[in-house]
Amino acid sequence: MKIAQYYDEGYIRLGLIQDDLLMPLEFQGDMIDFIKRKSECKPGSNPQNLDTVTFAPPVNSPSKIVAIGLNYRDHITESKGEVPAHPIIFAKFPSSLIGHRAAITWDSDLTKKVDFEAELAAVIGKKIHRCHKTEAMEAVFGYTCANDVSARDLQFGDGQWVRGKSLDTFCPIGPWIVTPEEMPDPQSLDIRCLLNGQLMQDSNTRMMIFTLPELIVFISENITLLPGDIILTGTPHGVGAFREPSVYLKDGDEIVVEIESIGRLVNICNVV
Repeated sequence: MKIAQYYDEGYIRLGLIQDDLLMPLEFQGDMIDFIKRKSECKPGSNPQNLDTVTFAPPVNSPSKIVAIGLNYRDHITESKGEVPAHPIIFAKFPSSLIGHRAAITWDSDLTKKVDFEAELAAVIGKKIHRCHKTEAMEAVFGYTCANDVSARDLQFGDGQWVRGKSLDTFCPIGPWIVTPEEMPDPQSLDIRCLLNGQLMQDSNTRMMIFTLPELIVFISENITLLPGDIILTGTPHGVGAFREPSVYLKDGDEIVVEIESIGRLVNICNVV
């Protein structure tokens, strides 16, 4: 199934995506409540055309967002890095989350080098700690598109990544979550990023160095994962910082993340 969160008169509601419609669910609570309760999807009345829906992030208040750096071989090549011996973990704060069609906003006095990173995101469906690799995929509730928006001047200037990766609005995800029965193989998905219609990133999740089960095992050895937690699995080649010349986002830009079997996450940039 494809399940989304959307805003309805100031409240977050859940809806089932069917073709070009959102079917409101007869459920009181947010996505994490839905995951924890293992609730059934019971569509209600008044379907909405997707063009009229105001999407919220598919998960709006996870306990954590765990992101992975340098996890695509093609991205390591463009950044002239080395293949890591184990996954490189960093955090993005939940306050950075926004949904499909929401604005990525930043202050030009704070950063002038805002970059894009198309990523496959996994949403955790149950509490796990020190899980075995054979159990890892059982912990996944579903998948969504993500953009690991990055202020490169802050990221590289600070010497660590959290601030440059966690500014408000710097973690668009969506437009919905696709559950595993509709995902043929998360390690064989085309992933692309388009800037104002121009193809910037074009790769496949098979290029990951550490697969999703390996990431879940590694993270859970160190950090307990809870229902609704989000794992960003890394970005492929083509980011703006390592182009000649560099390409950074500017006011009015449209940035799109496309992942096979999931959909398109679209956001507009707004510099204040």
